[in-house]
Amino acid sequence: MKLSKFMSVVGFITCFSLLYVYQQSEIFRMAYVGQKNHVEFQELLDKNSQLRYNIGRSASLVQIGSKISDSTEFQMPDSYKLVRLAPSREGYSLRDESSGRQTLLSKIFGIKSQAEARTLSP
Repeated sequence: MKLSKFMSVVGFITCFSLLYVYQQSEIFRMAYVGQKNHVEFQELLDKNSQLRYNIGRSASLVQIGSKISDSTEFQMPDSYKLVRLAPSREGYSLRDESSGRQTLLSKIFGIKSQAEARTLSP
């Protein structure tokens, strides 16, 4: 084997090895960047949910009722009715959701098909 052929094979193997090491280091770098972005995203989600909770609590009917007038007692209605605004050809119409279809399991165990929100008193 000639020296020039040996040097070209060694040069090719060296270049291939350098490209492989560079590729692996880029994979690790991208993984660290992705992990950092994921952590920042989770922190922003936590802040968002905390702000939504604060807004929801400040804008609840109980809070609004106590700020309107201190002399009158604010009460929440005892019965709740869930309605939905559904689009139709004539425009929008109210659709009663409280009389929805019940399955056999929901009849047996008393499971409602939708969750209903209740306000918290401060």
